[in-house]
Amino acid sequence: MAKINDMLLKLVNESGPSGFEQTIRSLLTKELRKYVKDIKTDKFGNLIAHKKGKKPTILLVAHMDEIGLLIKGVSEEGHISLATVGGIEPLALIGERVKIETKKGFLQGIITTKEMHNGEEITILPPMKELYVDTGLTKSQLIKSGVTIGDYLHLVNDATNLGNEKIITGKALDDRLGCFVLLEVMKRLRKNPYDFYYIFTVQEEMGLYGAKTSVYNLNPDWAIVVDTTNAEDFDARGTKEIGKGPCITIKDAEMMGNKCLNDIFKDIAKKKKIPLQIEITDFGTTDALSISVAKGGIPTGMVSIPVRNIHTMAGIAHLDDIENAIKIIQSILANPPKTCVS
Repeated sequence: MAKINDMLLKLVNESGPSGFEQTIRSLLTKELRKYVKDIKTDKFGNLIAHKKGKKPTILLVAHMDEIGLLIKGVSEEGHISLATVGGIEPLALIGERVKIETKKGFLQGIITTKEMHNGEEITILPPMKELYVDTGLTKSQLIKSGVTIGDYLHLVNDATNLGNEKIITGKALDDRLGCFVLLEVMKRLRKNPYDFYYIFTVQEEMGLYGAKTSVYNLNPDWAIVVDTTNAEDFDARGTKEIGKGPCITIKDAEMMGNKCLNDIFKDIAKKKKIPLQIEITDFGTTDALSISVAKGGIPTGMVSIPVRNIHTMAGIAHLDDIENAIKIIQSILANPPKTCVS
């Protein structure tokens, strides 16, 4: 089996839902210190690393947070009701494992429903309000363990290869894959003379909030945001397939990708024979929106890695798409445009 990069595994397996990014931030900070000296965390929690150099000044952005769950309530029987952090389909949660951090350690739990509990046939897809976590403890026992309303229910699913050794599955591929891409670009461009800010944002899944605050004190010439996108390769009609290259966004539900940057990406892909896919969608948006409309407008390109089962504990992505995203970003940064107004 192909060995999955150790740092990629650590990033994907670590828990870091919106509002609880500190574990990911610590992991990234330790790695960043190997390559840059100027590292800070802003007041909102974004992690910003600056490799000083000559103009142009370029932002490279990926979000640290993942979708998650909070404890909303506890019944007398010990059934823990859920509140979502970010967009999650109830179907994707049934049967999944969670852990609750307490002062006495971690409690393990399983997400279930009344019908599953009783071994009954499920005839109607249950809504989120009917899902609950079973820890095997009663309400009083949970309270004694230190469990409180508002605690995070950390989702658990260690990443691994599938049958194709180049395919990875795991939770939080959105957007730990992007974080890994930024780390690899930083590593490979240590001697690059240009001015780079590597920004790892918080709370993307809740409303792109970290990206809004991250650029407040910066004055970039342009930016690249690295994220994931939903694969559409269930049948032959799909336009975004895993293993066929990263995607550049022409348009999503709320923004237009920068044409100048997209044209450069296309030229690089053609000259260097890097597979590249085009994304045009009416669904969703990313930190690229917040970056692009900040500071009077920042030309922003979007590079995404296609993921099957996105926003589940069993995302599926191709290692070649990750590597090709690194290559195309590395190539544009080797000789970056001074500006890129569409």
